[in-house]
Amino acid sequence: MADSGSPPPALAAPALGQRVHVWGNSSSGKSTLAAQLGEALQVPVVELDALNWLPNWVGLNATDPDRLRCRIREATAGDCWIVAGSYTDYCQQTFWPRLETLIWLDLPRHLLLRRMLVRSWRRYRSGELLWGTNRESFWGHFAVWNREQSLLWWIWTQHARKRRSLLRVMSDPSWAHIRVIRLTSAAEVEAFRDATLRTTASGASQPR
Repeated sequence: MADSGSPPPALAAPALGQRVHVWGNSSSGKSTLAAQLGEALQVPVVELDALNWLPNWVGLNATDPDRLRCRIREATAGDCWIVAGSYTDYCQQTFWPRLETLIWLDLPRHLLLRRMLVRSWRRYRSGELLWGTNRESFWGHFAVWNREQSLLWWIWTQHARKRRSLLRVMSDPSWAHIRVIRLTSAAEVEAFRDATLRTTASGASQPR
């Protein structure tokens, strides 16, 4: 698996392939980028959090791992999709053998923490439903002693671990068939998104 670094200014959308995984820490913008790419490329988007979380924040990853694996397999059974989320072990066991491109949103930890606070406050104030079943508790994220509830604790403690984990994956020959696009700043993510959307729009306007 090779790290391509920053994307070229005019990355062609077809280079992404038909099966793409947008991966990163919490608040890195996985769902947003996946939705934008899915709309541009006209392929379904699979939200791993939506597959995992049941009402009352019951996670299948903790209560029924086999059911979560089954859900992921079913959601990625087609030939074209963009997956948003981490759940690395589950992804390796299900769709990574068929994965073509992994987009790694490797953003700075301070940016993730700021985004998390802004997003959580917005969701808390609006009472936004997440995946149709749950609501976010803003103040609970400051309870760093509660590891199951605090996103603040999660982002701070998991950032380096997640980076080491994916760097190990990138050197594993089992995943040599996967192209990795590593984006390390908000500016790189924006440039990559704009280049992909521009290339897609240009291709769609060409006569067939």
